[in-house]
Amino acid sequence: METKTMNLTCIRCPMGCSIRVELADGAVTSVTGNTCRRGEEYARTEAVAPVRTVTSTVKARGGVRPVVAVKAVPDVPKQSIFAVMDAIRAAKVCAPVHIGDVLIADVAGTGSNVVASADLAKA
Repeated sequence: METKTMNLTCIRCPMGCSIRVELADGAVTSVTGNTCRRGEEYARTEAVAPVRTVTSTVKARGGVRPVVAVKAVPDVPKQSIFAVMDAIRAAKVCAPVHIGDVLIADVAGTGSNVVASADLAKA
């Protein structure tokens, strides 16, 4: 049985708890140091399958601005960030765009969608 210990600083709330995660054979066996439930959830995910929030902009044609703000929902696996950003950079949309519109479905095969996080009216 292979055991491993990870020390993390939680980013889920302003407290920034120092969390210790113990793993055995790749599975979390213990989480200590967190002061809230969100810290434990963060540590368990970060230890075995880290994810990240991706926000950016997508080029837009015919809008009052040349780009529209977007985000990936849900968060994407950490190892897929560069592929997700490549897909976002390659994407182009036409105005109008509304908050929540799916602009790229299943981006880079992650199961996450890139959705508009702002409205974009026609010019």
